[in-house]
Amino acid sequence: MTTKGTVLVGMSGGVDSSVTAALLKRQGYDVIGMTMQIWHRSSAFEDAGAMQGCCTIDAVDDARRVAARLDIPYYVPNFREEFSATVIDDFAREYQEGRTPNPCVRCNQWVRFDGLIQRADELGVDYVATGHYARVEHDETRGEFVLRKAADPTKDQSYVLHTLRQHHLRRVLLPLGGMSKSHTRQLARDFDLPVADKPDSQEICFVAGKNYQEFLRRYVGDIDRPGDIVDDRGEAIGRHQGVHNYTVGQRRGLGIASARPKYVVELRPHDNQVVIGERDDAAGIGLVCSRLSFTGAPPADSFNAGVKIRYRTPERPATVHVGPDDTARIDFDRPVWGIAPGQLAVMYDGDRVVGGGTIDRVIKAT
Repeated sequence: MTTKGTVLVGMSGGVDSSVTAALLKRQGYDVIGMTMQIWHRSSAFEDAGAMQGCCTIDAVDDARRVAARLDIPYYVPNFREEFSATVIDDFAREYQEGRTPNPCVRCNQWVRFDGLIQRADELGVDYVATGHYARVEHDETRGEFVLRKAADPTKDQSYVLHTLRQHHLRRVLLPLGGMSKSHTRQLARDFDLPVADKPDSQEICFVAGKNYQEFLRRYVGDIDRPGDIVDDRGEAIGRHQGVHNYTVGQRRGLGIASARPKYVVELRPHDNQVVIGERDDAAGIGLVCSRLSFTGAPPADSFNAGVKIRYRTPERPATVHVGPDDTARIDFDRPVWGIAPGQLAVMYDGDRVVGGGTIDRVIKAT
């Protein structure tokens, strides 16, 4: 029987990656399943709930059961050191520097897709696939592969995939990109998969209960450094227990009595200060980003784009000016609220992902 080729599917034990494997097998691919072992045996992960989502032993058991149901080979290679040295160390370092990281983007950038392709090459496999909601197409006019938003805007995950480059995109299959989540769940039931009704994971896989502060204390050590909460004039109006406990745009948990709501507008880790102000003070007219990554040929030095500054925020019209040394300045048409250093600025041309970079600095109106 002729097949469409072989494909290595990254399986998290969840509904999306399980349906991905089932669909590709039905479409005529020879499918191999793989779950990356990234959980650690260290004090930061010693609690039973310390790892969750795609990172638990239970998730591996679920993925193994799905692979058995589909009658496909299944492997669990060890990626603990790669994950720790890149994703987790970066996560801890960014918070210590007063930034707000996105570890899911870093995992996709440094571990997941490179790891899948590396194992695919070792096994002589043609393609790799995941359960992400986005689309990969070959654009004949552009002469390259393009990454596009998912058909269902409520599930679009193109933001967290913006670091994929041409050598990734030509090998990546994303069969869920044209579907809704309800359709995916129905397919899981049609395929009689044992995870059809498993709830989605919404948390960082290595941070239990969204308590990243406790994780940092256990992973880094003595991270809490009390300091001043200051206003825009630099006058102390309160105390904090560490800048890593705050992010730009935060309103709750400031402990400041005020007739008007106050927001975190800036973090100054070197001065050990948290700056608060009015809501409008947390807006910026632009940003500077670095560690640029483009999905295709680098664009012109200046170009217009829709820019997202967080995963769940809408795009904002802007002009991007690509500079030297892997940096760019982004000027928004109108002020944008809550720009946080450490997050990712992702650029779109319609539904096509152009690329993105890590936010380093917010540009305020003068």
